[in-house]
Amino acid sequence: MKVAIVHEWLDSFAGSERVVEQLLAEWPEADLHVLVDFMPEAERGFLGGRAVRTSFLQRMPFARRHFRKYLGLMPIAIEQFDMSGYDLVLSSSHAVAKGVITGPGQLHVSYVHSPMRYAWDLQHQYLRESGMERGLKGLYARHLLHRLRQWDRSSAAGPDVVVANSTYIAERIAKAWRRESIVVHPPVDVERFALQESKQDFYLTASRMVPYKRIEIIAAAFARMPSRRLVIVGDGTNEARVREAAAGAPNIEFRGRVATPELVSLTQSARACVFAAEEDFGIATVEALACGTPVIAYGRGGARDIVTPPETGLFFDAQTPEAISAAVERFETLTIDPAACRAQAERFSRTAFRAAMRRVVEDARR
Repeated sequence: MKVAIVHEWLDSFAGSERVVEQLLAEWPEADLHVLVDFMPEAERGFLGGRAVRTSFLQRMPFARRHFRKYLGLMPIAIEQFDMSGYDLVLSSSHAVAKGVITGPGQLHVSYVHSPMRYAWDLQHQYLRESGMERGLKGLYARHLLHRLRQWDRSSAAGPDVVVANSTYIAERIAKAWRRESIVVHPPVDVERFALQESKQDFYLTASRMVPYKRIEIIAAAFARMPSRRLVIVGDGTNEARVREAAAGAPNIEFRGRVATPELVSLTQSARACVFAAEEDFGIATVEALACGTPVIAYGRGGARDIVTPPETGLFFDAQTPEAISAAVERFETLTIDPAACRAQAERFSRTAFRAAMRRVVEDARR
């Protein structure tokens, strides 16, 4: 069986690239196709030295730094890949990869991280954060996103099987594309986050400080709880707002960006990890549980597939300081077994992901 893996782009080793890594581990004979490949040499180890096939966008002016600005050309570029020689095509899609064209006799399984977020329900947030709500640039952006929505829905009919990375994304797929999907959670390196039974008296939130992560409301909640210590790890464009929300509270400590061993140690030692974002899935949530550390999370999005209250943590139902404070106080009344947290995390291991994807392909070929 000849296999192709199709992915949007390679520029950093993040969540979707971890999916590609495990697909390549399960189908090591596969050819890899991406729109552009600017992955730094230090992060290319997961490719195993294999050649990467790219599209015409690789050669466009200023593509190395600004390839995302060619968004309007990406549907055309993905359709130019010749898949005719492959029996199995696996696409890893958060934008256009699922639009690769296949024919009769070929099996196309698309692993969907999300429908094109900025073209659907997050359009207004995207335009606002990009400063394109008004004017000619805003008008052009709205026109482009309208055309992308049309293409996104029409190309969603192409894959034979659609796989969603969470129940939340399966719901978004049904809403945007009117398609059913199979849920296979993404792979998490739970082996790197070892179980630690003993905990210290602090709460942890670790994340990029960008608006949708809502770190500022976690800071504001703990600023009102002087007896509860919070450690904040990470940096980003929203850091000034987070520090303002903390209001100089002595129980809140900013660590900035830390090396991976220190992050693992903090996660292992924390009384609980707190997450306030509405995530598509939430890999950091699984990593916390792998350490035996309970999770207090906003009860929407991918977290609902991961956290099992009250055995492994709690949900709060609004992105407000008041809701987080109330959840922390409820958490203080619980006794949670770190081993139960670890057992829940192991459901999302890399081995479990590969086995699930192999079953999806085998079932579709029957």
